[in-house]
Amino acid sequence: MAEISPLPPLLVFADDWGRHPSSCQHLIGELLDRHQVYWINTIGMRTPRLDLATLRRGAEKLRHWFRRPRAEAQAVPNLRVLNPRMWPWFGSRFARWLNRQLLSRQLKASLKSLVDAPIAVTTLPIVADLVGRLPVLRWVYYCVDDFGLWPGLDQQTLRQMEESLVRKADEVIAVSETLRDKLAQMGREAPVLTHGVDLDFWSGSENDPPELQPLGALEGPLVVFWGVIDRRMDVALVKQLAADLVRGTIVLVGPEADPDPALYESPRVVHLPAMPFQHLPQLARHADVLIMPYADLPVTRAIQPLKLKEYLATGKPTVVRDLPAVRPWFDCLDLAQTPEEFSQAVRLRLADGLPPAQKEARRRLSEESWAAKARDFERWALAPELNRHAVICS
Repeated sequence: MAEISPLPPLLVFADDWGRHPSSCQHLIGELLDRHQVYWINTIGMRTPRLDLATLRRGAEKLRHWFRRPRAEAQAVPNLRVLNPRMWPWFGSRFARWLNRQLLSRQLKASLKSLVDAPIAVTTLPIVADLVGRLPVLRWVYYCVDDFGLWPGLDQQTLRQMEESLVRKADEVIAVSETLRDKLAQMGREAPVLTHGVDLDFWSGSENDPPELQPLGALEGPLVVFWGVIDRRMDVALVKQLAADLVRGTIVLVGPEADPDPALYESPRVVHLPAMPFQHLPQLARHADVLIMPYADLPVTRAIQPLKLKEYLATGKPTVVRDLPAVRPWFDCLDLAQTPEEFSQAVRLRLADGLPPAQKEARRRLSEESWAAKARDFERWALAPELNRHAVICS
């Protein structure tokens, strides 16, 4: 009788588990029934600064290092979350050497209990120095952003580390055609794996949590953005819309990472703190139009916004900056290039709602599930080891 031997475990380097729902967390979550997963929470890539955000993040990492793991993460079957101690800089040879030593020693000790060597998956260039130093079967680079262009990061160091990682990785996967082209310029061919979406989650309609109470005090209609608020935001788009609205409020929801102060010059623009992911469907219910007012920059041309398909799944009208990653969904939303076009499109959707043609076009979201994306990811990234583990037993 044919039997399938246990599949290889996964060693995953990405954003902190449960901190926010990254594409890697969605993908790996779909694989937990097939693979044992060691999820490595890293120090992150943002250059430490003498500001409140850095102090809060530092305090958060100290709590991770010196307390027991979060119960909700450790309760997930087949998932073990590790918080290795790291030095929060990578910009010097000494800093990179120190982190290489710290991570290698701690992870080797944690992996000793594994019967089979794991496959390493990383979304972060900062682990480039670990390739060849850990007992893993192969390295997979899941390229989700061009971190060498991100505001607030040590761009030069990240570019150097990414070039090293791309050169040494056994497999590379890109989330957008722009990132695929960038990897090709580095000499590597990569399949494109765009983000997925959980339609059932975004159609939920539970009661409002306390975090949404501030919405009741705002003048409607509500034009809503959720996500990181930083220098990728186009102030001109937001200011033009705020100036043109006769009534209503533009609500920006999420953590701030040094945004342009001019973003909030209009009293019609309001910021609310980040909300737990599970509350975002309720936030969307209160929105009349959802927006992505990104600037047209090299960093935004490379992104594959996770929120794009989430916005579409809510059934709400959506207006976005015309960028490469959103163009395949042009028939499901409104694209704008200039502040005037952006403002006009939002005000049209406030007046008329979601057009029937856009609603019909969104039906193809049913083919974009995270389960389907995870199967493609497993096939591309893990195929050699999957084949090796498909042992025919007599």
